[in-house]
Amino acid sequence: MAIIPHEKTSCGGLTLHRIQTDKYKTTTVVMQFKAKLTKDTVTERALLPYVLQSGTAQYGSSKAVRTELEKLYGATLGVDLAKKGDFHIMTFRMDFANEKFLSEDDPLFKKALTLLADVVMNPKTGYAGFDPSIVEKEKRTMKQRIESIYDDKMRYSNMRLTQEMFPDEPFGLHVFGESEQVDKVTSQSLYDYYKKICSEDEIDLYFVGNLEGIEVESIVKELFPFEERSSRESETTVKASLEVEEKEVQETQEIKQGKLHMGFRSGVGYADDEYYALQVFNGMFGGFSHSKLFRNVREKESLAYYAASRYESHKGLIIVMSGIEAKNYSKTVEIIKEQLTAMRNGDFNEEEMKQTKTMIRNQLLETVDDAKGMVELLYHGVVSRKLRSIEEWLDGVEAVTTEDILAVADKVKLDTVYFLKGEEA
Repeated sequence: MAIIPHEKTSCGGLTLHRIQTDKYKTTTVVMQFKAKLTKDTVTERALLPYVLQSGTAQYGSSKAVRTELEKLYGATLGVDLAKKGDFHIMTFRMDFANEKFLSEDDPLFKKALTLLADVVMNPKTGYAGFDPSIVEKEKRTMKQRIESIYDDKMRYSNMRLTQEMFPDEPFGLHVFGESEQVDKVTSQSLYDYYKKICSEDEIDLYFVGNLEGIEVESIVKELFPFEERSSRESETTVKASLEVEEKEVQETQEIKQGKLHMGFRSGVGYADDEYYALQVFNGMFGGFSHSKLFRNVREKESLAYYAASRYESHKGLIIVMSGIEAKNYSKTVEIIKEQLTAMRNGDFNEEEMKQTKTMIRNQLLETVDDAKGMVELLYHGVVSRKLRSIEEWLDGVEAVTTEDILAVADKVKLDTVYFLKGEEA
């Protein structure tokens, strides 16, 4: 399995990443803006990409932008937000046909990139900052987006667990911002913030596709003339401290199925040597359908509708999620804790380890088979300042021993038990 064919160059105020492959008939472009997550900026930052995609100086509405995308053989453009460790990431993604597969001799690459540059670099403005009608419309949509979290009880419970685990830290903030801050955002304040991110954010621009014969660098320099910025090499996520006392939080709402979410700290992050062992540990603990949580909490004891764990590698967290009847709360918490004790005691065999490693391997190979997955994997390297090749990943996971798993299992510490239950419980 070859390493992702990845060429990286500094290009003015951004870092350009080229992934040359003839596997796809499309070209995928992903532009990432990265800055520290802060209470002061989280809401404006969550609003900004949606305002930018809703109209440019040349194409004054989202409808006009969509019409232009259609002209580009049905190209797609979307925005996204993510929280990776202590960072708040804004993403712009574009997919368009590779011109080599079109019958006419049309320089589609530059045309498509010109539209993306228009969205990012030339927004529609009004007398004071952004166009006020676009900003007000997107503020209304943003409030709905935040409210939708409350309707999705799994997402809501995840949000509440994170808030309880990190009450005074930026990591406790939600990626969509804070509802009570939305009305305070004005066209001018958002535009001022936009200018700040253009001059200060760490920007990475990825291209995945058959790029042979295309002057990618010169086109990028022409269309994205960001000013040079100081290096951010020293900026990394602070792993969650292990100095915590276990706490319990219960809330009541009108729901049928209770949501039990438990937050553990591991002290092991993406850039650490023990990262692979923690991946295998999590796979055996609750990451897959053969894991301890799935088998013992869901199948054997029939206590949960679902039971799984995920690893937030940049902050070093393991989050357990389960849907249960309120009457089973105490017993479920006890059995989940027992599964951690079992992992610490080495209550697993070679076959389970082998199966877990195979699942992680398959997951990884599936991820790099997809253009966006490839970018996501490479971008973890930017956020953590530790770029891992596919070989390193596969070899690292394969090399994990029982002793390695016992060592990381011993570090894992329960921080918060959060339970959202129905009113009649």
